[in-house]
Amino acid sequence: MTTVRITRTALTRGTLAALSGLLAGFAALTVAELVSAAVRPEASPVTAVGGAAIDRTPAGVKDFAIRNFGENDKLVLQLGIVVTLALFAVVVGVLALRHRRTGSAAVLVFGVVGAASAVSRPDSTGVVDALPSLVGAVAGAILLYVLVGRLTRPRGVAGEERREDEGGWDRRGFLVAASAAAAASTVAGAVGRTLNGRDAQDAIASREAVRLPAPASRARPIPAGAQLRVAGLSPFTTPNNKFYRVDTALVIPKVDANSWRLRIHGEGVRRDLELSYQDLLDRPLIEREITLCCVSNEVGGPYIGHAKWIGVRLSDLLKEAGVKPPSRGGRADQIIARSVDGMTLGTPVEDVMDGRDAMLAVGMNGEPLPFVHGFPVRMLVPGLYGYVSACKWIEDIELTTFDDYDAYWVKRKWARRAPIKTQSRIDTPKPFGRPGAGTVMVAGVAWAQHRGIEKVEIRVDDGPWRPAQLAEQDTVDTWRQWSYPWKATPGGHTLTVRATDRTGEVQTEKRTKTVPDGASGWHSVVVTVD
Repeated sequence: MTTVRITRTALTRGTLAALSGLLAGFAALTVAELVSAAVRPEASPVTAVGGAAIDRTPAGVKDFAIRNFGENDKLVLQLGIVVTLALFAVVVGVLALRHRRTGSAAVLVFGVVGAASAVSRPDSTGVVDALPSLVGAVAGAILLYVLVGRLTRPRGVAGEERREDEGGWDRRGFLVAASAAAAASTVAGAVGRTLNGRDAQDAIASREAVRLPAPASRARPIPAGAQLRVAGLSPFTTPNNKFYRVDTALVIPKVDANSWRLRIHGEGVRRDLELSYQDLLDRPLIEREITLCCVSNEVGGPYIGHAKWIGVRLSDLLKEAGVKPPSRGGRADQIIARSVDGMTLGTPVEDVMDGRDAMLAVGMNGEPLPFVHGFPVRMLVPGLYGYVSACKWIEDIELTTFDDYDAYWVKRKWARRAPIKTQSRIDTPKPFGRPGAGTVMVAGVAWAQHRGIEKVEIRVDDGPWRPAQLAEQDTVDTWRQWSYPWKATPGGHTLTVRATDRTGEVQTEKRTKTVPDGASGWHSVVVTVD
């Protein structure tokens, strides 16, 4: 019975040591959150480590995350970081039970990793960004040392000292210390989140105060025939809350429009420009229907959407700064757009200044940009994938050359130039659907931004290609809906779609991955007709 009692005591102490590690990790995170309020929210360890992980993630892994987790990829990453930290904390807590100083000091590894991640981020403001992780780690190490001390300190009973293996550790002292630590950590975390939310409240208020002026150049009305009435077909205009989101921001930047500034400078700029948000609103605005597409969109994927955008024509700003395109002797052939979180995107100057409706957008579908889509200002260039053109939360435009500078994604093996490929997608019927025999409407969308769609064709199984019925084209910068009345017969069938753009280029059958310049191939769905 003595053996059983000793085993149970050891198990209890081991469990409480693991709990001590978890409490130390929790304290480290919450104290770091509190300190980050005095530095900047982006310097908190989970955000910093998550951002550093994204920066170092190979393109193939990034595509895997987007493909399998969609827009929840960042949540999955953050949960993974927290789970990893929890497991590390448990191991450190158990280690500290046997080696109190060594285990407690191991908590400092957390601080070193967080600090290194924070100062290595593109938007880092310097070594001060290391403070939240380091201070949090020190707090966690001290707490673990104190808590484990309550598990390893023998307590005298009836004038005699009892052995540790007989259960003579300070139960009451541990419970009091652990409870106090949990409460203090919770308060620290709550205060830190509240303080970090102050700037966000200013940003929210600034957005709510925006009244977008009437555009000087309105978009032409969307043709009545551009939207087909087919169940299951994507709407022509994508609602803001349904518009896809693909970026690297773990925390959505909330920028106060009142303090926002944009600088235009660099190679070939005769006069630097600095513009406020109000400066942009005071300029002639253009309103355009433009479809955006992410380079991470797999064949048949969801990362494409259409909206009505309002903004300032970017070429006008560049001309005002004295910039000339390379075709007219300009020295710069690349625009580097920088966002407030340090992201860099590289865009060909020639494409921005060739007459297309490249803009600095301030509005989306009749309202100021949502924060998730770049408020207060984002850049977009029709016909180019987002990673080379659609900088959200933009604050800096530098003119340079492709030889002199590689932007964020180019450093990660993506192509420097990325015109959107001709693509098409079947929206209905869905893969593995079971439509009834008879006439089944097959429908979807096709896109070739800045070229336009000329033709869409459907093939059933290995039969001939048949022309689909096209909805009316709005502009060459928008996607185009299509439909095909299929005489469905019972059994399994494969439906395949391909498009032809207005240059005569037929969508290629060859399947390629998204890296380095976008996926290609025909989209097909398999259905069973009952």
